[in-house]
Amino acid sequence: MKFLIIIPTLNEHKNISLIYNKIFKIFKKNVEILFIDDNSSDGSKEEIIDLKKKNKKVNYIFRKKKLGIGSAHKLGIKIAKTRKYQYVCTMDCDGTHDPKTIKSMFNLIKKFDLVITTRFKYKNSLKGWPLKRIFITKARYYLVSFILNSKLDSSGGFRLYDLKKIKIKDIFLAKDKNYNFFWESIFILERKKYKIAEIPIILPNRTLGSSKMRFADIFYGIFYLFKIYIIHKLKNIDKLEKILLITLVQL
Repeated sequence: MKFLIIIPTLNEHKNISLIYNKIFKIFKKNVEILFIDDNSSDGSKEEIIDLKKKNKKVNYIFRKKKLGIGSAHKLGIKIAKTRKYQYVCTMDCDGTHDPKTIKSMFNLIKKFDLVITTRFKYKNSLKGWPLKRIFITKARYYLVSFILNSKLDSSGGFRLYDLKKIKIKDIFLAKDKNYNFFWESIFILERKKYKIAEIPIILPNRTLGSSKMRFADIFYGIFYLFKIYIIHKLKNIDKLEKILLITLVQL
């Protein structure tokens, strides 16, 4: 069963060959990789080109500027649909997503429309993380869960989609181009009544390269979370309340 793995990259030169080798060691013939790079400056693009020369199952898109990890996921899914892939996996390039997990995802996908991963089922799931990052990650999880009334760990990008069951137009209803795409897309797909399964994983702290998430992304994420919540609440309130909430959203 052939499937596509989408891997967004931004200055991940030290991790690209590592994740490539892990994937093809496990899956060998039935997988293709699509790297989507946001104008890396550390040699990532050259590394990807070298892999393409060695293996025709490696493809890439080099974007001229940083357009966001969410937009990379949407672009990859659109390409997968155009190329008639039924199954598409999305994962990070930083070494924290273990390709072995994809096999467990495939064990579930026939009964579900989408399989995602959760970092909150095991006590040591956030292995080796600094306390500050653990606090921020858990606080964001509980905030998203409370505001959007969802128990899923929706902010992760390690996923397996069945594109014969999921309409990509529903995925594209998620408008954010960066990290908020992850929870926003799950929020939408849950309300569209798609069947979503979770697989628990251990997510180690990255050892090579650096995180691309900034504090500004976290603060914007909180604002965006409340904005989406307000927009969806507009459907069930009276005219005066709607005017007030629209004013808040537009601030």
